Amino acid sequence: MRFLLRVVFTAIAIWLVTLFVPGIEIVPFGDEWWHVALTTLGVALVFAVINATIGNLIRIVAFPLYILTLGIVALFVNAFLLMIVHWISEAVGFGVRIESFWWGMLAAVCIAFLTWLITIVMRPVVGKERPRER
Repeated sequence: MRFLLRVVFTAIAIWLVTLFVPGIEIVPFGDEWWHVALTTLGVALVFAVINATIGNLIRIVAFPLYILTLGIVALFVNAFLLMIVHWISEAVGFGVRIESFWWGMLAAVCIAFLTWLITIVMRPVVGKERPRER
């Protein structure tokens, strides 16, 4: 349930970023508003899966770089993961379109910040923590 909520929060963040960052746009599979919504949810789901698999592998391998750069390399990793989603979208024909790597970096930073902000705002509604089993 929490994974699905994170995907929805990420989809909202992606949609908001496409409104104010000119180098990123959602290319829906149809003309209706719900086509845009489903495409954005699909992009968020693909981004979550890429982030959970390839992202964790990159973070493990690049751990010394994270320490050496005090975490600045995370910006480049997140932009690279967003560019992977862009490449998958280009192959499918719909999804997210990013003009360049630097627009991808700005979009990745904005998506991360907005997802964090939406999660913080929605925490009282959704629930604070999951119960821990001992």
